[in-house]
Amino acid sequence: MPDEPQTLDPTTIRPAAAAERPTPAPAPAARWTLVLVSVGLVLAALNLRPAITSLGALLEEVSTGLHMSGTVAGVLTSVPPLCFAVFGITAPRLARRFGPTAVVCAGMVAILTGLLLRPFATGTAAFLAASALALMGIAVSNVLMPVIVKRYFPDRIGSMTGLYSMALALGTSLAAALTVPLTDVLGGDWRLGLGAWATVAALAVLPWLPLVRDRASTGRTESGAPVGRAATGAPTAPTAPTAPAGTTAPRPVFRSRTAWALACFFGLQATGAYITMGWMPQIFRDAGVPASTAGVLLAVTMVMGVPLAFVIPRLATRMRHQGPIVVALGTCGLVGYTGLLLAPAGGAWVWAVLLGVSNCAFPLALTMIGMRSRTGAGVVRLSAFAQSVGYLISIPGPLLVGVLYQHSGGWGVPIALMAGLMVPQMVVGTLAGRDRTIEDES
Repeated sequence: MPDEPQTLDPTTIRPAAAAERPTPAPAPAARWTLVLVSVGLVLAALNLRPAITSLGALLEEVSTGLHMSGTVAGVLTSVPPLCFAVFGITAPRLARRFGPTAVVCAGMVAILTGLLLRPFATGTAAFLAASALALMGIAVSNVLMPVIVKRYFPDRIGSMTGLYSMALALGTSLAAALTVPLTDVLGGDWRLGLGAWATVAALAVLPWLPLVRDRASTGRTESGAPVGRAATGAPTAPTAPTAPAGTTAPRPVFRSRTAWALACFFGLQATGAYITMGWMPQIFRDAGVPASTAGVLLAVTMVMGVPLAFVIPRLATRMRHQGPIVVALGTCGLVGYTGLLLAPAGGAWVWAVLLGVSNCAFPLALTMIGMRSRTGAGVVRLSAFAQSVGYLISIPGPLLVGVLYQHSGGWGVPIALMAGLMVPQMVVGTLAGRDRTIEDES
């Protein structure tokens, strides 16, 4: 019989003890799981924004077709952050019950279904309901992306966050650039132009299907302890974490100042992003830019996130304080909005590039979510809190822009509002970028 394990005093265990023991190489099944998760992350990320930016490119046509006023169109552009806030908060509970991969798979199915139903809507209410279904899938996937990265790639958070952020930016820009030309090819029917993106969503479902039952972690348990491995080298399912003697339950995340700073930063950057995605093509069109060019300009803004979304997370993980990156991105936004106010058509390409750089605060926020907690369970709680509260903060922005545009008769006041929001974004982002975790504040 094997020897009985000795009883150890937890105070005598060194933190580095687990690292000193050699870890066998993952079995082929484990390696294929990581490959499948990587492919799934990329395809899922490609589908996290086309439902929004494709609508932004055709907002005028949709508003006319469904007989919307400017205020109602503003409500439509506020639906994404509302859905992200309402449904995103459910992601941790769903992930605990079904596993994060199963929830993301269900999220991809919801996106596909919503995009398929939206073209058949005959009124504003039905259109909003179909959009909300797609956005519900996006919401839970938004929250669980950092969780899955922390779970399967605990030693490559920056690289994997950069990879799926880059894919997210690519999907966003492709939908912005191609929706209008695609609609023209399909006979000018905006319904077909929006519905075509369901094809991409269908592809995103496939890699998650084999992962639905994969509830074992390849990295660490929710308590942060290493997961055991079977004799074959394959990861075994984590056991329920046991708290050491004398420890207490984790402090509620809403009592963390860092969590609130990160939530406010997330909310302000989301406000700017959804105002941009929902209204920037219309700003350019009202300035005399053709509709197809306005869509391309939005695509330029979004495509800036493709290279930068990979570089910024890697850079952020190498810095003790992410404040300088926050300030640099915010400054680009201030200059871009100022230019959009003074010469919207004359310097359109420059402003599109600068606002695209500014929008890369999103992958930075996701990276900081992964860095501001030591454990997988902490990242789940922080991701749900920061994103849900953040999206709640962002809800009034697009709606307010629509109201101000309708009642002021121009874009001067709305653009001034957009520029003004960059200042508090830099302040709270600098606070969120400090080298500490939510566990430090417990």
